[in-house]
Amino acid sequence: MFEKMMKMTFYGQFVAGEDHNAIKPLIRKNQAFGVGAVLDYSVEEDLSQEEAEKKEMDSCVSEAERESPGDDHREKKYKAHRQFGDRRGGVISARTYFYADEAKCDNQMDTFINCIKASGGASADGFSAIKLTALGRPQFLLQFSEVLVKWRQFFNFLAAQQGISDMTVLEQKLELEQLKVTIDFLDWNSLINDTTKISNLLMVPNLKTGQLEPLLRSFTAEEERQMKRMLQRVDILARHALENGVRLMVDAEQTYFQPAISRLTLEMQRIFNREKPIIFNTYQCYLKDAYDNVSVDVELSRREGWYFGAKLVRGAYMYQERARAKEIGYEDPINPDYEATNKMYHKCLEYVLEEIDHSRKANVMVATHNEDTVKFTLEKMNEMGLSPTENKVYFGQLLGMCDQISFPLGQAGFPVYKYVPYGPVNEVIPYLSRRAQENRGFMKGSQRERHLLSKELKRRLLSGQMFYKPVY
Repeated sequence: MFEKMMKMTFYGQFVAGEDHNAIKPLIRKNQAFGVGAVLDYSVEEDLSQEEAEKKEMDSCVSEAERESPGDDHREKKYKAHRQFGDRRGGVISARTYFYADEAKCDNQMDTFINCIKASGGASADGFSAIKLTALGRPQFLLQFSEVLVKWRQFFNFLAAQQGISDMTVLEQKLELEQLKVTIDFLDWNSLINDTTKISNLLMVPNLKTGQLEPLLRSFTAEEERQMKRMLQRVDILARHALENGVRLMVDAEQTYFQPAISRLTLEMQRIFNREKPIIFNTYQCYLKDAYDNVSVDVELSRREGWYFGAKLVRGAYMYQERARAKEIGYEDPINPDYEATNKMYHKCLEYVLEEIDHSRKANVMVATHNEDTVKFTLEKMNEMGLSPTENKVYFGQLLGMCDQISFPLGQAGFPVYKYVPYGPVNEVIPYLSRRAQENRGFMKGSQRERHLLSKELKRRLLSGQMFYKPVY
């Protein structure tokens, strides 16, 4: 009875079905209206807060760190913190994975593979979404992020020494005579090769001497194997996406993971985006450094000749990020207010649109429920002569939300996608509870949607046209 009631109401509104076969009718119906799908298997563990904190702390503290608890050389931001061990706290619009063991990561990889195959079978131009924290121990992402940030700090230090710190990131060209190393040491094929030791790559420069030093003293053979396996799982998913004609969208996560996630995604783009955009990175525009991240990655794609793929979102972790920064004592990474985030979103979007106009080798998904941002995008596309039929600019909204944006765009010929969750009723309850929390605030501003629904119902009753036939 509970399952039937859920399917008739809340589940039926926000979830497509229980498995990849059950979701096909909805996907076909949406496709008739010009709306595609980003498939996402939305099963989550319903852990207690204590269980989540224990899993997080166990998975984010390595043996090497346990051996040297007195070390204080590590960045505060990239340490596991028990108060924020439950990464679901303050997050209502993003799913959270917790590491259990390698077998669980393999199972989650298999789930993503099935999702990719379902997406490939459902349409010729679908997307599938993945999270890297589902594929291995978060410890590796923390450590890798710290390495990348320390390198960035070293470049900033050299830029200041050479008197070019006031230039933009793209304008800075450094003379690295004092550091005789190959900076671009993260070749993807090397990373996934079983003979490469990941711990040898986790080296950071000493600001005083310019010499490379290990981030941590040692890694066990098991830790090396776990890190390597995580990267190999990502590679397997990318190759399945390529084989099935599906674009793989790597979701953004917390800022202390994000440098590693973005860099690994970029390395995949270098390999798999040579002929067309297969791998898409996600940029959270509520971050102060969002524009720098977008512009640097676009410039790299331009120099190396591969296709840049991006999903732009406002962001999902604001409350948690601000609380963590305040508690641990590092700079708040979030823009000061919503208006600043809007400006950042439009600035990043305009930059990518200009790159599309310039080269036609960039692609962007405008993932938003904000009508003003959609209008801004359409105006810019019109100014630049970017046709929707080129399939360079996509629009994305969640299933069950903002249909007044999605379906008119689809009927007008723009590539628009619904983020389509699916899974058994009892196992997607955590996802549905987050949708309920999200909509509690969202529905306060839904008077316009209700007005449009009422207006359309009256029009259909008066005209006798009760059913709408799609133009496709």
